[in-house]
Amino acid sequence: MNTSLWNRFVKYLYSAHQWYRETPERALEQAYDAALAIKAIEDEHFGGQGISERSSDYGHSTLSYFKSELQKYLKVIQTRMVEFNASRSFLELPDRVGAKPQAGNSAPRHQQGLGLENKDRSSLVFEKLEFIDGVIDKYINNSKSTAIVPRVSSVNVQVKSTSISQLDANKGLANLNQTNGEVDTSSEEVNLLPRSLLGTLNRITKELDPEAEKDVVRNFRNSKVKTVISLRFILLLILVPLLTNQISKNFVVGPVVDHFRVKQNAPLFINVDLEEEALKELETFEQHLKFDTLIGIAPPLAPEEKEKKIAEKAFELAEEYRKESGGAIKNIFADLISVIAFAAILITNKKEIEVLKSFMDDVVYGLSDSAKAFVIILFTDVFVGFHSPHGWEIILEGLSRHLGLPENRQFIFLFIATFPVILDTVFKYWIFRYLNRSSPSAVATYKNMNE
Repeated sequence: MNTSLWNRFVKYLYSAHQWYRETPERALEQAYDAALAIKAIEDEHFGGQGISERSSDYGHSTLSYFKSELQKYLKVIQTRMVEFNASRSFLELPDRVGAKPQAGNSAPRHQQGLGLENKDRSSLVFEKLEFIDGVIDKYINNSKSTAIVPRVSSVNVQVKSTSISQLDANKGLANLNQTNGEVDTSSEEVNLLPRSLLGTLNRITKELDPEAEKDVVRNFRNSKVKTVISLRFILLLILVPLLTNQISKNFVVGPVVDHFRVKQNAPLFINVDLEEEALKELETFEQHLKFDTLIGIAPPLAPEEKEKKIAEKAFELAEEYRKESGGAIKNIFADLISVIAFAAILITNKKEIEVLKSFMDDVVYGLSDSAKAFVIILFTDVFVGFHSPHGWEIILEGLSRHLGLPENRQFIFLFIATFPVILDTVFKYWIFRYLNRSSPSAVATYKNMNE
């Protein structure tokens, strides 16, 4: 009985000793897993760049989630590396790496194998330490940036090790523990492999991840909410100004304008162009009567009857152009009220504007390269292409008539000669400044299609 108890006690001590001796490896493995989790977030959601507000198109809530995840993993790395260094300072290596046997003694075969295993284990440890340093270095190098990484409290760690390589590997962690500033993650990393290949590898890794389904569901829900909010806000921007324009024109501005025009005996024509148009219509009507009489379609009219019909047509034209002149005045005030309503929506819905901007970025940058090139060519040809002056002329003439303004041909020609050129310059600058960095292949496709 006493022997059995003693054996159990010995086994317990042996298990505790083994657990204690495995503490450095276990702590390093947990820190390595946390660094892998940070790297996975960077590759999946930030294009391999550091976790930063300037390297993503996510909203405030999503960035807050990534901030909390990053803080959690950095805390795990900090705690486990402290445990790693502290536990190694109290443990002695069973065999020094590369130690030579004493003269006259040949090391046993199992000890030679143990030395080789320790050498491989030491290399693996250094690789993991270097990977951890590579992940956390981008969050500790710059103290004047605006990254979303929280400040990490300093921890004094005394490392007792005879390996200079290990001290160099832990240098990044010491900087992490002693850094109190926030960091910059906006610097671009140069990858040795193409982004498309890296994206394919990341996609395969994501599909093999057991948590991939949860991530897909969460991303789908976020995308669905973003889409619903964006479409609802777009409808709000369209419907509210239109309804405001029609309601104010028919029930507020219209009665007021009609009352003052009748009361003050306002002029029939609001501008000279409308008067000339009415005179041309009346002259055309008179010539039409004469033509019908000459070809025998209508019987000859007496001068008094002819004058009577011309007077009726003139009265009809006067009523028509009186309404059009009053409608132009109504359009001015109704449009002003619509602009005020549109501006009020923009001012009171700033969060929706951010969501809409993110949604439009996803739509635009989510298109294929050929689709991007097609859309760019379509817009440039319509607004700044060879046939665009005719379209701008029709738009300006319609706007002038809508507001009751005379058609100034000089202003129209000057506008056509300057504005499309400015718009074309803005298109080219956007392609050079933004699209060329985000999607160079789309720019190449655009150039080939445009040629």
